[in-house]
Amino acid sequence: MEKVVLAFSGGLDTSFCVPYLKNERGLEVHTVFVNTGGFSTAEEEKIKERAVLLGAASHTTINAENEYYTKGIKYLIFGNILKNATYPLSVSSERIFQALEVLKHAQKINAAYVAHGSTGAGNDQVRFDLAFEVMSPEITVIAPIRELALSRQQEIDYLAKNGCNLSWNKAKYSINQGLWGTSVGGAETLQSHTYLPDEAYPSQVKKTTPEKISIEFYKGEPAALNGEKMPPTTLIRQLNAIASQFAIGRDTHVGDTIIGIKGRVAFEAAAPMIIIKSHHLLEKHTLTKGQLYWKDQLAGWYGQLMHEAQYLDPLARNIETFLEDTQKFVSGTVEIALRPYHFSVLGCASPYDLMNTKFGAYGEENKSFTGADVIGFTKVLANPLKIYYSVHEND
Repeated sequence: MEKVVLAFSGGLDTSFCVPYLKNERGLEVHTVFVNTGGFSTAEEEKIKERAVLLGAASHTTINAENEYYTKGIKYLIFGNILKNATYPLSVSSERIFQALEVLKHAQKINAAYVAHGSTGAGNDQVRFDLAFEVMSPEITVIAPIRELALSRQQEIDYLAKNGCNLSWNKAKYSINQGLWGTSVGGAETLQSHTYLPDEAYPSQVKKTTPEKISIEFYKGEPAALNGEKMPPTTLIRQLNAIASQFAIGRDTHVGDTIIGIKGRVAFEAAAPMIIIKSHHLLEKHTLTKGQLYWKDQLAGWYGQLMHEAQYLDPLARNIETFLEDTQKFVSGTVEIALRPYHFSVLGCASPYDLMNTKFGAYGEENKSFTGADVIGFTKVLANPLKIYYSVHEND
């Protein structure tokens, strides 16, 4: 039998794919679960048990959390990337790393096919397909849910017919949890005028007394939380555990999908939002006006590449090089106040702070030039506009 490697999450769609690929397509099915953060060891084990129960010839769990941070999240922080000034690419940034790990496994076991459970109505189908097409065009992609356009009930009936009588109670809300945030979809996000109720979000308010925390950055990367040094991935998890008790980080993203329609999704991303806003404040103190301007231009495009399945474009590596170079002196500590549903970035301390008092204090005192210098400077600065208006005085 020819082999197929299936990107497996344990949900209804990917569960349907196992017996379908085995029985209808005559393939030996090897499932792969790629954990990019957000899943415990116990949850990984449950996913493995389900794959075996469904008839997978083998199941492999791959922990790609560090790869995801090092080659993805780190640059989202460096670029202060929020899609449409709102969304920290919580789920969309994971998919390329999951797809690449699935492909590596397919190549390792000499599989002729790779498969995924994406529908034909979203971005993920393109993210998986494009990674497979670019990196290994000789491997055939199978997407049963997209190809068959089955209803949820038809999938359940097929599984039951093939001896898989599992419980498939449809949750009211679809939740995709990851290291860099959690997306939440429901009937309310399918329309423009409705919104999710409070209980739809994974975190609820448990603390009401305001609390202050601090994040230390070293060369742009989060390095310590409340004075305790730790790896960035650990910091992200611990910060999320603290801030989620205040139900911080909720919002709704509206944007243009890869397939050309408008999409809307709610999300909860306490740690990403706090880290990005804190990092941005530190940059405003340590980078020049030109650096800040060009970072905004390039970072926005980098986020677009990541979101729209173009991460493999060499331009992304060029932008990463630029972003990393700008972080040489983005080191310091930022203080943040947490309160229910909200946080405030209070201030920062850095040895590279360009708000240097030896040159003066804005609105209060000049130490590096005189009032007469300003008069001369203003005359020179005004000269091009004076010329323009003298030429066009009758227009």
